[in-house]
This record gives sequence, structure tokens and C-alpha cells, in this order.
Amino acid sequence: MRPLRSNFEPGTTRWAVRRSQWRAMGIRDSDLLKPKIAVVNSSSQLSVCYAHVDGVVALLADEIRSAGGLPFEIRTAAPSDFVTSAGRAGRYLMPTRDLIVNDIEVAVEGALLDGMVCVSSCDKTTPAHLMAAARLDIPTIVVVGGYQLGGACMGRPVDIDDVYESVGAVASGGMSIDELTEMTEVAIVGPGVCAGLGTANTMHILAEALGMALPGSSPVRAGSERMLSNARDAGRRIVELVEDDLRPRDILTAEAIQNAVAVDLAIAGSVNSIRHLQAIAVEASLDVDVRELVEATNVPTIVAIRPNGPYRIEDLERAGGTQAVMRRLSDHLGLSARTVAGGTVADLVATATVLDDEIVRDVDDPFRSDPGLALLRGNLAPEGALVKLGGVPRDRLAFSGPSVIFETEDDAILGIGDGRLRPGVVAVLRGMGPKGGPGTVFAAGFVAALNGAGLSKDVACVTDGELSGLNRGLIVGQVMPEAAEGGPLALLLPGETITINIPARTIDMEVEASEIATRRAGWRPPAAPTARSVLTQYWHLVQPLSDGAVLAPAAMHLPRAAE
Repeated sequence: MRPLRSNFEPGTTRWAVRRSQWRAMGIRDSDLLKPKIAVVNSSSQLSVCYAHVDGVVALLADEIRSAGGLPFEIRTAAPSDFVTSAGRAGRYLMPTRDLIVNDIEVAVEGALLDGMVCVSSCDKTTPAHLMAAARLDIPTIVVVGGYQLGGACMGRPVDIDDVYESVGAVASGGMSIDELTEMTEVAIVGPGVCAGLGTANTMHILAEALGMALPGSSPVRAGSERMLSNARDAGRRIVELVEDDLRPRDILTAEAIQNAVAVDLAIAGSVNSIRHLQAIAVEASLDVDVRELVEATNVPTIVAIRPNGPYRIEDLERAGGTQAVMRRLSDHLGLSARTVAGGTVADLVATATVLDDEIVRDVDDPFRSDPGLALLRGNLAPEGALVKLGGVPRDRLAFSGPSVIFETEDDAILGIGDGRLRPGVVAVLRGMGPKGGPGTVFAAGFVAALNGAGLSKDVACVTDGELSGLNRGLIVGQVMPEAAEGGPLALLLPGETITINIPARTIDMEVEASEIATRRAGWRPPAAPTARSVLTQYWHLVQPLSDGAVLAPAAMHLPRAAE
């Protein structure tokens, strides 16, 4: 075993006081010199996303001990996009991602542990764990928590996505509350994250595409024997990683980020994944602009999982999962990128198999010939905005209409029922970005309601707020710069025409450049928040969406220090 940073010189203060603590906890002398592994448990009883995680942590600890390591459970915040979004219109969601990163740093770096296994479940935990791995740069494996199953209601399958959208049906009078209540009784069967290709499942897949989760581990049904087997493998492998000193920054290279973008575009992943990939790149001190990679990566959409198509996330698991997708994309991947398994992407794709040619299509026979995500630019989004092409009907790739502006999601949902949102308009939800919230406002509920009300084919939506990977329709999100930073979205007036042209990758407001300049000269930023709240702290620290909305400028994330 190589020298470990956790093994202090006998007789020193650090050695003496720590030994006193750990001997009092029953830790044996024979264990005190072993690799000390943090088992990061971002878990909570607030959400079914995490209902199985504590059991996985216990299993991991057993395997780490069997492999010759000493495990320590580290608990962090555990946000749920469907539960933690209730307060302050979802403003706490994005800040929790970076809160988890800092929480891990305090516990793991403060104790000078040797490695980490991070059990990731809901939307913000996987990117947070990857960001923490990149920042701390100690051997790390991500274990994905897996997806939940849906049930059946009124003679048809139903999952949380159906519930989400049905709120709009109730708002428009197309469904009764009793019918919606009946759906909520059966929409979730078992633990895990949302059943569709939302942000959580997208980030599970990208953790593997980045090389930070063991090959073949995503997607996976939560609590299944396969998921538990993956965890056992990770428990054994992390001790080997510490012995080999294979660290995240050996794996999270520019090539790995490019691979993740290619996979993301091929599966039509969540638009939120782009900001998370940028944040991971920042934490890894990489000179990478993920927006430019999205623009430069030309891969077809070879997977059509709900909400992008008819298939379910369990179909993708059955077809070979992430490894099958990467096999199809082998000509578009950086094959020399390394993984926590110890080899390279080339090693993995050489042995990967596609078990269902319909679920994971060949690049020459795709579901769509264009990527599943696209970056649009124009005078409304000079730094870019994102659209999930996989969820856009093919006859809605261009749209032009007058803007109807909302400053809150609740008012936008009311607009569905009171007639303000009618066919042909563009709903604008602004002032909802990381700075504007502060803490990104959850605009996804409105988009889901728009679908449930049957308006998504006739109404476009543009927002700087938080979307869900489950959203579908002509939805343009992550508008950069956001309105609170003085982005053009803040200068738009009600009724002014917005033109979206996806084939041309443009989004513009039909306003003369001179008029935009005049309005910008007279614009004043919103007043700084003054409440005693973590959101006020977030407002002062958060960086632009184009930098991944991290809590420090890229210059503060320095390369690995010499040891």
C-alpha cells in the first residue's frame, strides 16, 4: 500500500486526538492504517428518490471493509426536485447542488480521507458529487441510485411525468381533481428517480459516460439486484483506486467532457445537464466551453425515451444502457479517455453490446438525424439558449409569435386558464435564473401544465428559469445572459414578436438593435436581496449560467497542487 494522507505521524496532535476518537467508536488498531473511504450519502426521508439509499450505503460499507478499506458514512443535503421545490418556488434547488459540493469538501477534506464513493439519486446530487470529485481530486466512484417504476391507472400506464402534466389538464378543465388524485396513488411504484429521461437519469448516464461510474451501471432500476451488484463492485473497486492513485482529474479531462456531450446529444438528455457539465469542467480546472461543444458535436438522436419518444427508461437498461449508446457512438468518442474501471473508453466499447437495435439505433438509422439538444443564439440570447430537440414536434421547428410575459410561474399557470395564453403566442418566464431567483426558479411545472392543457403544440415557451428533463414541446431554456444580469430577455416588452428557428439555430426578438441599446442604457439591475437566507448568500456568489452557475469564478479552481 502506498503512503496514505490519512495516516498521521504517531505522537503528533492530529494522530493522538483522532486515535482517541476512533478507538472510542470501536475501530480496531488493525483498521487505523487502512485506506479511509468516505461513503457520501445524500439521502433524505422527504423523497422516494432516496428511500433505498441508506441500505445501499450499508452494503457499500461492508464491501469496502472486505476489500481492506475503512468506510465512513458522510451525510449531506438531499434535494428533491418534486419535494424541495415547494418552498420559494423551487429557488432552493440549484443552490443545493453547490451546497452539497461544499458539504463534501468540509467533511472529506477536513478529515483528510483517502477516497470517496458517492451514492447519487435525484437531479442535483449526481452533478454535485461529480463536481466535488473534480474539486477534491481524490479517488472517487459514483454509484447511481437508479430509477423508479410507474404503475397503471384507468387502464393505461402512468408515471410521475403523467401526473406532472395532468396539472395543466385540471387547470384547463380537462380533468377532475379526483382523477388526478387517483393517478397520484399509483404513479410511483418503488424507490428511485423519475421514470423518464429527466435530469436525474440523464446525469446517471453522463456519470458513466464521463468515466466516473463503473461501466454498465446506468440506467438501472433502483433497489434491483443489478443496482446492488454495481454498488458491491464499487465498494471493492474504490480501495483499488486508492492503491493505484487513479484520481478524478485523470478521468475528467476535456476528452471525457466531449464524450459526455456526445452521449447527451445522442439520447436527447435534459437541458439542465449542460450547465452541470460546465460546472464539472470548471471544478476540474478545464478550459472547456460546453456550449461550444454542443454546437460542434454532430451526432444523431439514436434513443427515444420518454418524453422524447415512446420507449421507457427500463427499455434502455434492457437494451444495454449507456455502454450500448457509447458503442453506437464509438466513431464520435475520444477513445483514450480513462474510466474508474482502470481502462479506456476504447476498451469498453470494444466489448459493449447492443441488445435491442430498435431501442438504441445505429447512427445510420437514427430516430432523428440531428442531435437531441441544440444551442440557439440571437439577439434574445447572445450567449446561447438551449432547446431539447427530442421533445419538439417535427412540424414545430420554427415559430414566431407575440410575447406574453410572466414574472412568476404561478401567474403563468393561471394564464393557461384565463385566456392570456392562446395559440400562436410565446410565453416568456423571466427573472428566474440563478441571479434572478435568486436560486433558479422552477419553471418546469408551467411547461408540464402547458402540455397537460393541450397547448404545447400551439404555444412556445422561453425562460431563463429551471426546466425539467421531462418537459417537452417548443421550450427554450437557460437563456444566457439571464434577465437579472441585464440579458435581452429583461428588455423585451409584452407583445413584441419572438422568432425561433431551430434549423438555423437562432432565437431573436423583432426589435431594432438601436432600440435594444437604448433600453439597455436605461436598464437597472434588481435590488440585492436583504433577507437572512442562504439564497441571499447565493445571490452574492453565483456565477453566470454560461460558467455553470458555480459559486466561484473559474480562476479560483486551481490545478492539482504539487504534493
